Formats: sequence, structure tokens, C-alpha cells
Amino acid sequence: MDELIPLDPRARLLFYLQAFTRLFLFWVPASIGLAASITFLTSSLLAGVIAAGCWFFFVFLLALWMPSLSYARWGYALRTDELLIAHGVIVRRVTAIPTMRIQHVDTRQGPIEQWMGLARLQIHTASGVGGDGVIPGLSLATAEALRDQLVEVEGDDGV
Repeated sequence: MDELIPLDPRARLLFYLQAFTRLFLFWVPASIGLAASITFLTSSLLAGVIAAGCWFFFVFLLALWMPSLSYARWGYALRTDELLIAHGVIVRRVTAIPTMRIQHVDTRQGPIEQWMGLARLQIHTASGVGGDGVIPGLSLATAEALRDQLVEVEGDDGV
């Protein structure tokens, strides 16, 4: 496989911010709910607190560990006839999108991405079975240049 182009170095911080946002907005309330459920089922507050504490500690360790691994595993390569997108920590996924089948390409920015000057590139194809692709953590200039480069490819209409 060709050498993959890594994401912008700021994407690592983006992945950490996203992981800790999920941690505090989803996993903290879920852990509290777990504690309440176990306390109700066992009639033991101590059992509920210990189980939820262990679960939250595990999820916290994942939030510390996974963003860096995920960042290291993301990459893309634009060949003459296809765009390769590779990612995945536990399950490695390499997607090859034929440039002739790309229907349109978007750049998107969430609030954190806007603040960091990053964007994600969303590629849409005619396929309805997972033929689309996304590349997160690109600098805005890189995302726009790659978008323009993919749009310039002359292909069929995908039909």
C-alpha cells in the first residue's frame, strides 16, 4: 500500500477533546445510573458505588488511551484512480473509493473543529451500502484543497 498521509497533528487534541466530552456528557451519567441500579438490585450502596467506580475507571482509561491510538491509525492516500482511507484501532479498516464514483464532497466543521482550525472531509458516492467516506482532523486548508482536487476528477455520473 502507498504511504498514507497522516492527519494534522492537532487532530490528536481534537480526538482527546471528543473523548472527554463523551466521557463527561455520557459516561458519567451512565455510571451514576449503574450505581443506582446496582444499589437498588442489591440493596447495598457500597456495591453500587464500587461497581460504578470500577466501570468509570475503565472508561476513563480508555478515554486516556484510545484517542492517541486512533490518531496514529488514521491516514489517507489520493491515487490517480482512488482515494484510500485507513483507520481503526481494534479492527483496521481500509476503504478504497474510486474517484470516478464520487458524487460530491463536503467539508464540515463542528464547534471544536472551528475553534482548532480543523475540518473533516465527507465523501459521498452513489453506493448506498457504506461507500461513503470521511477523513477527520484535517487542517481547513488541506480539507478544502483535497475537496477541490476530488471535485476536479472527471468521472461518470455514478449511474
